[in-house]
Amino acid sequence: MIVYLSFLKLEPKAKYQVVFIASDMLASLSLIICLTFMWLLVKFLHKVWWTPTRIQRIMRTQGIKGPSYTFPHGNTKEISQLRSETMGKPMDTISHDISSRIQPHVYTWKNIYGMNFLTWHGTQAQLFVTDPELIKQVLMNKEGAYPKMDVEGYAKKLLGEAIITNEGEKWAKVRKLANHTFHAESLKSMVPKMTASVEVMLERWKLQGGKEMDVFKEFGLLTTDVISKTAFGSSYREGKHIFEMVAKLTAVTVRNVYNVRFPGISKLRKTKDEIEAEKLEKGIKTSILELVKKREIVNHVHEKSDSFGTDYLGQLMKITYEADEHKRIPLDQMIDEIKAFYGAGHLTTTSLLGWCVFLLATHKEWQEKARQEVLETFNHKNPTSDGISRLKTMNMIINECLRLYSPVITLARKVQREVTLGNVRLPANINIFIPVLSVHHDSNIWGRDAHIFKPERFAQGVTKATNNNAAAFLPFGSGPRTCVGLNFTTNEAKIVLSMILQRYKISLSPSYVHYPADIFILTPKNGVVVILEELQK
Repeated sequence: MIVYLSFLKLEPKAKYQVVFIASDMLASLSLIICLTFMWLLVKFLHKVWWTPTRIQRIMRTQGIKGPSYTFPHGNTKEISQLRSETMGKPMDTISHDISSRIQPHVYTWKNIYGMNFLTWHGTQAQLFVTDPELIKQVLMNKEGAYPKMDVEGYAKKLLGEAIITNEGEKWAKVRKLANHTFHAESLKSMVPKMTASVEVMLERWKLQGGKEMDVFKEFGLLTTDVISKTAFGSSYREGKHIFEMVAKLTAVTVRNVYNVRFPGISKLRKTKDEIEAEKLEKGIKTSILELVKKREIVNHVHEKSDSFGTDYLGQLMKITYEADEHKRIPLDQMIDEIKAFYGAGHLTTTSLLGWCVFLLATHKEWQEKARQEVLETFNHKNPTSDGISRLKTMNMIINECLRLYSPVITLARKVQREVTLGNVRLPANINIFIPVLSVHHDSNIWGRDAHIFKPERFAQGVTKATNNNAAAFLPFGSGPRTCVGLNFTTNEAKIVLSMILQRYKISLSPSYVHYPADIFILTPKNGVVVILEELQK
C-alpha cells in the first residue's frame, strides 16, 4: 500500500519510467525463461536424438550393426519380450543347449548382425562382443581404456562401491587385501571350517533318509554358513538376516534390469520397488555395522588395538581404521565390500554346486569316475588341502560345468575414451557387454559338441581346451580383474562334491524340472531335485 501511494505521488514522467522499468524486467524474465527452455530442449535432443544417431552412424559405417535405436526405451522392451518368451516356462526336455534360452537377444542378433553388434538401453549404446580376440583386448585393458561399467539405480544399491565395481586406487587397496586373504596358505586354513559346515549338512541329510531332496536349496544354506565362518568369523545364524536382505534386493534388481527411467523422475515419484530397495539397503548397512561392532568389542576386550583378525572382515576393518589416510578406505566402502562378498560369494558357489550335482546325476559314468578318484584320494575321510589339488577328474567336471552353466553369464565394461578395438574405432562412453554364456556355447570355438557334457575336453587344461585362447573360457572373467574368489569357490565345490560322493549315489528325481533361468546369475529356477542313495562302506 505504501509503495502504491508513493507511486501515485510521482510526477507523470516518473510514473512512465517506473512502468517502463517494470516492463523491461518482465521482458528480461520472459527472455531468461525462454532461453532456459531452449537450452534444456537442445540438451534433451542432444541426449535422446543427436548422440544416439551419431554413434549409430559411426558404428554402421565400420560394419557394426544392430537393431535400430528407438526413443525412449532403446531395445529394452524387445529384449524383455524375447526373454519372457524363452524363460517363461521350463524346458520340455533336459538339454544343455541353453544359450538361446537364457540370452535370446544375443542369440538372435548375433545370427543377424554378426559376432559383434550394437544395442540400446534407453539412450545408452551397448556394444556386444563375442569375438574372443576382441574380448581378450577388452579384459586385458592394457591401456586403461576399458574400466568397469558404471552401475546405477538398483544395481548401485546392490553392489555399491566394492571390488566388483570400483576402479583405480579404491579397487587396488581392496584387491591387494583380498589377494592376501584368499591366497593359497589362507585357503588351506579354511578347509577344516568348510568340511565342518558340509558335515552338518550331511548329518541333516542322513536323518531325512532316502527321500527326494532339493540340493540347490541345501547348498544355499551351506554356502552362507561357509562364507560366514571363513570370511566373517560368524555363523549362518548371525549372517542369515543379511543374506535374506541381499537376496530380496537382488530380486528387486533383477525385476528392474530392463526398465528405463529418466534421471530426476525417481526424485519426483518413487516406485514401490525403489522404496523397498532403499529400505533393504539401509537394513543391510545397519546389520553389517552390528557385525563390525561385535568385532570391535572382541578386539577391545583382547586389547588388540592394531588387529581385528586375519579373516576378510578383520582385514577390511584394519584398513578402514588405518592411521595412514593413503592406505585407508572409507567406512561406506567397507560396508559395500562386505555386502558384495555376502551376495556374490554365496550366489555363485550355490549355482555352481547345484549345476554340478545335476550334471553328475544325469551322467552316471562321470559320477562314478569322480567317486573313484575321491575314494582313492581321501579313503572315506574328509578332504585335505593337498588332496583337493590332486583331483584331476573333479577339476575337469567343474570346468565343464562352468562352461555349460556359468553362474555369471555376462561381463560388462565401458569405453573410457575414444579407442580402437580390433579394426573398429569406438566412441567414448559406450558400454561393452561380453555374453559369457554365448561364448561358452559357441560351436565355432568349442566344436560341434559344444552343447554336450564332455569333461575330457579339459583333460590337458584350459589352454588346450580353448585352443590357446583363454578369452573363450570366462567363468571368473580374465585379465587383471579375474574374480578374486576363483580359488575359494572351486576349492569349496571340490570339498562339497568329494564329501557327498563318498556317501551317496545321486540320481535325478522323476519330479525334476529343467528350468535354467537368468536371475542375476544362472539359476535352476525349480531347484535341483535328486534322490540320494546311501553307499555301503
